[in-house]
Amino acid sequence: MLNTKTSKAIVAVSDPDRARDFYQNVLGLELIGDGMGGVMAFRTGESELIVYPSRFAGTNQANAVVWGVDGDMDAIVADLKAKGVVFEHYPDDEWMQRDGDIHMAGNAKLVWFKDPDGNILHLNSM
Repeated sequence: MLNTKTSKAIVAVSDPDRARDFYQNVLGLELIGDGMGGVMAFRTGESELIVYPSRFAGTNQANAVVWGVDGDMDAIVADLKAKGVVFEHYPDDEWMQRDGDIHMAGNAKLVWFKDPDGNILHLNSM
């Protein structure tokens, strides 16, 4: 039944104004709706990212959102780094090594970073 329905990512934040600045100006997402107590919708490719205020913001210890960036990884990482984004670095292991801010796993390039509330955001290029 749900296989024909569109899904959206949703992220909890503590400060909607700070989140708006980050998602709109740092990540470059288009704000397509706001209201209802600080809830915002951003266009991201062909889908939407919903950002909403919550006292539980930043408590998720796993990936909150993932973007497939195809061959644009290096340019996107450079752009985000120039805007002050700090990337997460994880230890090398048998299946993943790091080159600068980009982790490599076979043909895949992977990066992780956090929004101002500590939500883990992930980019991958396969």
